[in-house]
Amino acid sequence: MIALLKYGSGFPFYRLERLQGSLGIPLPASTQWAIVKGTAHRIKPAFEELIRQAAQGEVLHNDDTTMKILALTGKRSTHPARAEASEQEADGSERTGMFTSGIVSTGEGRHIALFFTGRQHAGENLHDVLQRRAAELGPPIQMCDALSRNPSKAFETILAHCLAHGRRKFVEVAENFPNECRTVLEIFGKVYHHDAIAHQQRMSPKERLIYHQAHSGPLMDELNGWAKAQLDDHQVEPNSGLGKAIVYLNNHWEKLTVFLRVPGAPLDNNLCERALKKAILHRKNALFYKTQNGAQVGDVFMSLIHTCQLNGVNPFDYLTELQTHAADLACRPQDWMPWNYRETLQRGLDRLDAAA
Repeated sequence: MIALLKYGSGFPFYRLERLQGSLGIPLPASTQWAIVKGTAHRIKPAFEELIRQAAQGEVLHNDDTTMKILALTGKRSTHPARAEASEQEADGSERTGMFTSGIVSTGEGRHIALFFTGRQHAGENLHDVLQRRAAELGPPIQMCDALSRNPSKAFETILAHCLAHGRRKFVEVAENFPNECRTVLEIFGKVYHHDAIAHQQRMSPKERLIYHQAHSGPLMDELNGWAKAQLDDHQVEPNSGLGKAIVYLNNHWEKLTVFLRVPGAPLDNNLCERALKKAILHRKNALFYKTQNGAQVGDVFMSLIHTCQLNGVNPFDYLTELQTHAADLACRPQDWMPWNYRETLQRGLDRLDAAA
């Protein structure tokens, strides 16, 4: 319950301490930390198994948000030169930023949410996850925004960019360019309407692709032609708000329209954006993690809790059973995932009944 309130609902330890005190059952913040720290160590095999299974996903969404780790504040660390480092840091220059990266993997009707907090960017954390991907699997679809630090440079992916980010740029300038932005936003609205229909009718990825090609393809072709004409015919100043929004569309058009060419490619990165609200809520209420170890404990609980929520599983019941069966979890973590732990429990009861 402490972990659910802290890492699931953003309830800081000090507020929990005050609440417990008002109820006449003191529970100091230091005691709460000792409890969740010990529990995180026992249930960490489930987190490691989530990472392994997430690496096998069909679509991987990723992004990051800033996060403060108090013990690292004011300290500079030399980031090792590696393929995933940005161009500015590939020479081993110092990195001072701290981030929580969110990765949401989808496949086989399941959603897996992972959180990683530290110095690494989202693309570098995705690199670490994809290292566990089975060699025989083809490249996954990667959905992210157009920031250069989000793609995995060491692993091949089918890179798709978020259509919602492109749309948002027109929303931000709609007050100044109402007629032009209305044209763009109405087209985006129709494309999203088509995607909603495909979802409601439970189309397969291939059926959804064919449907989008037939209904959304002409709309996107119309938008592409309009966007190019605005700049080519000098109807819009490229450095204006509208011009920058159009330039963004033109520069990233191929990656923004992957959903018209690849089965199963999503329209946007909203799945990951919603997941990162967990980390943002923690940052808003608790302000920071005290140490790197504290951040890792938070990542474990936040990943397990949000994965349960994405799959319609009761996180309180799940975390309770993981603690109760920690020894079995350590031996067979694949049997203790949110989507199959109930079956594992039932098999254990059946064996007891048979023995009796």
